[in-house]
Amino acid sequence: MPFLKDFKAFLLKGDIIALATAVVIGAAFNKIVSSAVEDIIMPVIGVMTGGVDFSAQFISLDGNNYESLEAAREVEAAVITYGNVIQAVIYFVIVAFFIFLVLRAYERTKTKKEAPKVTEPKGPSQEELLTEIRDELRKKNS
Repeated sequence: MPFLKDFKAFLLKGDIIALATAVVIGAAFNKIVSSAVEDIIMPVIGVMTGGVDFSAQFISLDGNNYESLEAAREVEAAVITYGNVIQAVIYFVIVAFFIFLVLRAYERTKTKKEAPKVTEPKGPSQEELLTEIRDELRKKNS
């Protein structure tokens, strides 16, 4: 039963709870980013590229020119849907940008919340200490 005890200890660690929380928040964040990409950014990119729908871009491996991806799939033609890769890369860049913005904002709040550094009172200089030591040694010797 040491395996079960180790597993229980693993599950009850604070790191696991933090990781589980991060996964749940990440899933919610994914929905926000997905909506931003699909509903806002990709239509804008589509307008900038002349109405190109990246998800419909494909190459047929059998050499036929199909009207659409759906037509190629109806006849079960082998296709490379490179448009999906382009869309995934765009999605990745946007997700990375959103994460960058969140982490940057977090870092700025973290530095603002830090307590100001307290400066310690300035003590005597080395010269003053050496002078005091010299004077004390003179007193002892005389």
